[in-house]
Amino acid sequence: MTALDQLFVKVRAENRAALIAYIPAGFPSQAGCAKVIQTFIDAGVDAIEIGFPYSDPVMDGPTIQAAAVTSLENGTGAAEVMSALKVATDGGVAAVVMTYWNPIERYGVEEFAEAIAANGGSGVVTPDLTIEESVAWLGATKQNSINPIYVIAPSTSDARMPKVTAACGGFVYAASLMGVTGARNSVSSGAADLVARIRTTTGLPVAVGLGVSTREQAKGVAAYADGVIVGSAFIKALQDAPNEEAGLAAVKELATELAKGVREGR
Repeated sequence: MTALDQLFVKVRAENRAALIAYIPAGFPSQAGCAKVIQTFIDAGVDAIEIGFPYSDPVMDGPTIQAAAVTSLENGTGAAEVMSALKVATDGGVAAVVMTYWNPIERYGVEEFAEAIAANGGSGVVTPDLTIEESVAWLGATKQNSINPIYVIAPSTSDARMPKVTAACGGFVYAASLMGVTGARNSVSSGAADLVARIRTTTGLPVAVGLGVSTREQAKGVAAYADGVIVGSAFIKALQDAPNEEAGLAAVKELATELAKGVREGR
């Protein structure tokens, strides 16, 4: 059982959702990323998703794309991603890496899974990996006892959904709408319906991403989901700040509010 599995046992016992915070490795800087991770932990975030910056992030909106560019300019590669992951896991929180498939393939499928496990990671979110192309990856994740986490979109058919959820571990990532990541004024009204559809195929926790940026939105999603994933709102807080200290203060304030939100949902 990974730290992520243990986390969802804990929050279910507490009758609440988990707050999962996303930050790209190497953003706003290598040292700054470590400070953001510690800020997340101090503010009550339950799990952390470390982004592997990539030059063609098809699922990511402009906010995360800009952060990825900064991260890549800061020299972020696989070693820095694993280092950020270790900062999170050494801090005592469950942590995963979110990456497109190309970096895994370049690193080596078996080697990537081994590195995640060696740095205390619970699993990997792979937004562009299809089930049909997952044989080697699923073998590597099983061998290293880490969670393979797939993304379910609103367009996923009823026939296909159980095939995807059956391969998932840790949680199922429910993309609340068709489109790219980004903070929004409201979370898609279809998110609750998507979670309900997913629950007909699996007993795994379901976490909702794409769009959450406020305490009230977190509270609303936490009413029906097991996890609330927030990324763009944190990155925007850092991007809009005049300096690193102010950015970290903004991240702490937002994370504290969101942590309250997920505890108010039920």
